[in-house]
Amino acid sequence: MDPDVRAGHPATASRQPHPATAVLLVAHGSRSPEGQQEMLAFGRLLAAAAPEVPVATGFLELCQPPADQALDDLVAAGATQVAVLPLMLAPADHTKSDVPAVVLLGRRRHPTVQLLPARPLGTDLAVLATAAARLHEAGATGLPLCLVARGTSDPEANAEAYRAARLLAEANRSRLVEVGFAGVTWPTTTEALERLVAQGAREIVCLAWFLSTGLLVQRIWQDCAAFSRARGLPVRAAGHLGPDPRLGPLLRDRLEEALAGRATMTCDVCAYRAPFPGLEDRLGHPLGVGRSHLAATHRHHHHP
Repeated sequence: MDPDVRAGHPATASRQPHPATAVLLVAHGSRSPEGQQEMLAFGRLLAAAAPEVPVATGFLELCQPPADQALDDLVAAGATQVAVLPLMLAPADHTKSDVPAVVLLGRRRHPTVQLLPARPLGTDLAVLATAAARLHEAGATGLPLCLVARGTSDPEANAEAYRAARLLAEANRSRLVEVGFAGVTWPTTTEALERLVAQGAREIVCLAWFLSTGLLVQRIWQDCAAFSRARGLPVRAAGHLGPDPRLGPLLRDRLEEALAGRATMTCDVCAYRAPFPGLEDRLGHPLGVGRSHLAATHRHHHHP
């Protein structure tokens, strides 16, 4: 294998030429060159935290290589056991459908290779510490907080953004906190900012609840700037999480959970597992539709 590829371009970062165990980090992908580089930097973080395990980074769309190809490369290099780790925060469609589809397709192509699903990063203490550091760097301790997440059609993922916002508000001593979304669902970034003003905010800090930058993050800052001009009210941009060293050990934790067979998904309100009010048609929805081109019955295991 090319040593430049192992060093952190989208493939393995370990120096072991023919390992038995490896990890595939599955990112969404971005049209933003800076966003692409940040996703690859997460692969280097994991490689530094787990130097004994080769790390490959693949993408669901928009970037190269596709996750399927990155997996094939690991197997070609000698991997017989691969943990598949979603580089994602929330338990939304990508983690519930697209990444599992990568696993199932991989099992079809490589029936002798053990593929072990991992869970997303979630609202972990390390993620919150990274977000709190961004607020501190922005000089925003105690300010009214607007946390803006990606937004999804998955109710569980949207609810997780509210959980994260409350926890972060506690850490930042923010007595006012609202959640906005960059797309798909409500409220928008501007609506969340308006709600804070209605509660008496005279200055606001906004944090993008994103692992890496991209077009949606850029849109958040554009919306914040437009709102600030229109209302004559300061809105501080605290940035996004980014490939922070605090997250390296968390990535390793997710890897070790998968290798030990302890990766568990949050299933209590999963619309794919049980009928969710208003979304009953999602029950048993096919995996990987629109991303991995796999149509298979959705089996949402507590212990994949």
